Amino acid sequence: MLVIVNPYATTVSDRLRNLVVYALQGRYEVDAVDTQGPGHATLLCREAAQEGYDVVVAFGGDGTVNEAANGLSGSDTPLSVLPGGATNVLARMLGIPNDIVDATEHLLGLADDFRPRRIDLPSVNGRAFLFSSGVGLDAAVVRRVEQHPRLKARLRHWYFASAAVATFAADYLVRPPRLEVRADGRTLHAITAIVQNGDPYTYFRSRPVRVAEGAELDDGTLGAVVLERAGPLDLATLGARLLLEGPRVVDHRHVTALEGLDGLRVRSADARPVPIEIDGDFLGTAEEAVYGLAPGALAVVA
Repeated sequence: MLVIVNPYATTVSDRLRNLVVYALQGRYEVDAVDTQGPGHATLLCREAAQEGYDVVVAFGGDGTVNEAANGLSGSDTPLSVLPGGATNVLARMLGIPNDIVDATEHLLGLADDFRPRRIDLPSVNGRAFLFSSGVGLDAAVVRRVEQHPRLKARLRHWYFASAAVATFAADYLVRPPRLEVRADGRTLHAITAIVQNGDPYTYFRSRPVRVAEGAELDDGTLGAVVLERAGPLDLATLGARLLLEGPRVVDHRHVTALEGLDGLRVRSADARPVPIEIDGDFLGTAEEAVYGLAPGALAVVA
């Protein structure tokens, strides 16, 4: 087992790292490596696949897991996860406990029933992601949050909520960026598009936040929602649908839902580069986002 540790992840410390590695050594032959910066986990995973490790464990947040998946894509080396971030979406989707002690015990138990399975790996502009990606408002929110890492670490989900309101007021109330979405033979006009490889989109504390529907991690399809426009009232009603039981986002009057996709294109309709996020991390800006899907491209153990 190779354990790739992001020492800067929200809940990771040197003491916790050492305790987890010591515990795993009870059932596995463990090597542990700390990441040194962006992209390092991807390089480590490519080397691990070439060297024949039985499993790679990403110990960090969803960004670390994303990098690890990009390094293991297309190989037979499976990925597992230990939750070290603020949200840990993929870990929860795979059924891995969100508490690090419980997750370590869960991983120890897998040694008795080691059965990797394969999940789909979508991509945008050539970069793989695991569970969700967005173009437009949600990506602009992620960019704003990442500009203030201390507030993100301290306030976590509440800071995302306040950043959403601030971003909407600053960039989307007057002359919002315009998008053209082409999918399934249709062309839609929008201000935001969200693409998912499974459900949920994310979590607010322990509560799943559901946006797109109709896609599973291993069913060979993507789901998406397109937000056509939004005013102040729409922001409130969409927020309620995201956080409360009952009404669904896909039923909102300004939302179009798409299911059963194997790809789609989102491009700027007004020549302004638009922000893109993947798995809760800001990817950058571009005038076009091209989505694809590689069925069964990633092996996982959970």
